[in-house]
Amino acid sequence: MNKVNWKFDNTYSKLSKSFRELIKPTPVHNPEIIIFNHQLAKNLNLDFSRLNNEELSNIFSGNVLPKDTITLAQAYAGHQFGHFTMLGDGRAVLLGEHIDNNKNRYDIQFKGSGRTSFSRGGDGRAALGPMLREYLISEAIHALKIPTTRSLAVVKTGEKVVRENLLEGAILTRIASSHIRVGTFQYIAATQNIENLNTLVDYTINRHYPELISSKFKAFDLLEKVIQVQIDLVINWMRVGFIHGVMNTDNMSISGETIDYGPCAFMDHYDPKTVFSSIDKFGRYAYSNQPPITKWNLARFAECIIPLIDKSEDYAIKLATDLIDNFQNIYEDKWLNMMKDKLGILGKDKDDKKLINDLLDWMKKNKVDYTNTFCNLMGINSDEVFKKKEFINWKNQWNKRSKLNNSTKEKQSKIMAENNPKIIPRNHKVEEALSEAEKGNLDKIKKLLSILKNPYDNQNNIEEYKIPAPPSSKKYQTFCGT
Repeated sequence: MNKVNWKFDNTYSKLSKSFRELIKPTPVHNPEIIIFNHQLAKNLNLDFSRLNNEELSNIFSGNVLPKDTITLAQAYAGHQFGHFTMLGDGRAVLLGEHIDNNKNRYDIQFKGSGRTSFSRGGDGRAALGPMLREYLISEAIHALKIPTTRSLAVVKTGEKVVRENLLEGAILTRIASSHIRVGTFQYIAATQNIENLNTLVDYTINRHYPELISSKFKAFDLLEKVIQVQIDLVINWMRVGFIHGVMNTDNMSISGETIDYGPCAFMDHYDPKTVFSSIDKFGRYAYSNQPPITKWNLARFAECIIPLIDKSEDYAIKLATDLIDNFQNIYEDKWLNMMKDKLGILGKDKDDKKLINDLLDWMKKNKVDYTNTFCNLMGINSDEVFKKKEFINWKNQWNKRSKLNNSTKEKQSKIMAENNPKIIPRNHKVEEALSEAEKGNLDKIKKLLSILKNPYDNQNNIEEYKIPAPPSSKKYQTFCGT
């Protein structure tokens, strides 16, 4: 196993028992490697070239553990659709933290690896379809230049899992800069152990924000940092039309990475109220609700660390509240700049917000595809809808605005090309690929992965992947996969 070049350094396992349960993955009967991310392995300085499929299958099913792993399930809590619950890794096991040649630290985690003390009656297993979905979408999000956990491998277990039907069991290997969540802080705060809370703040800063190590106001500065990275993350989601679908506090990473790809999907025609998740009955996590829910989750994070912000509870609450209240101003400013980048316009003009909102209103009213609208503005898509008089009038206003602030066509094209993907994981294409993969045919999923690797490039012969789903009376729904 050493020939793979694993370099484990398991700092999380050294934290007190309150943070984790030491547990091994449950062995499986007949593991079979389904998909493996060779490029990611190379980036991690891991070399699996001398291993055959059987050896890979045994490693990534947890049947054979690499040397120096200290396997554990992490404890955390979470507000799930607004309701607080004590949770934890009910079907995931952390192998440890691998250090690459540049001293970067990565969690290596199995998802679907069996029961833990946090399973709450669940079987601790995962089905093949949802694990392949996470692999596909997380890699697509990475290619879109959005911070995210990554996927290294999916292995079939050779065992069935019971959901609505009997399904193929599978285990995903997830790579993350860490799995520390808002929910991790909620869990420790709920135990009312200040020493552990201090430990968690220090551990998080050491791991993710070392520039704060010498700060005299660590908890306050950490809150400010996490607000910044979460705003940047959700701005990126809004930029590409991504809908996370289950923005519970246990699914918000302190590092600012996208984590937990359950009922996630991408918006086709522009509608701020778009929601796909089968369990989101009231649209709590709809596209346009992602910013306010991010703010709500950050307020829950702030509540956890109030005792560490200042000895005076009232003053600590005031400081934290001021930071949280400023979320909207920061978000709106960054959102405006992001949309201006999508339109390739430089500098400031008093009518910029109106110009953007007029376009979004037109898209909503005419049920126009979000991604393809910006492609049209880059001269790529020429659908009939873009010949409507109302759009041409708007485009004239945009062209007039584009000429301000020393802009050139070259500058504009460059900015737009960097911020507008030409291809996204179209929901119907994702479902097609997953359906075939569940039947044992991986051709479509491999082709889709290949196309999604370069979403900002001009690619030949991919027109069918740019077209939104055909109209249907049946509403598209996604599922948690638990």
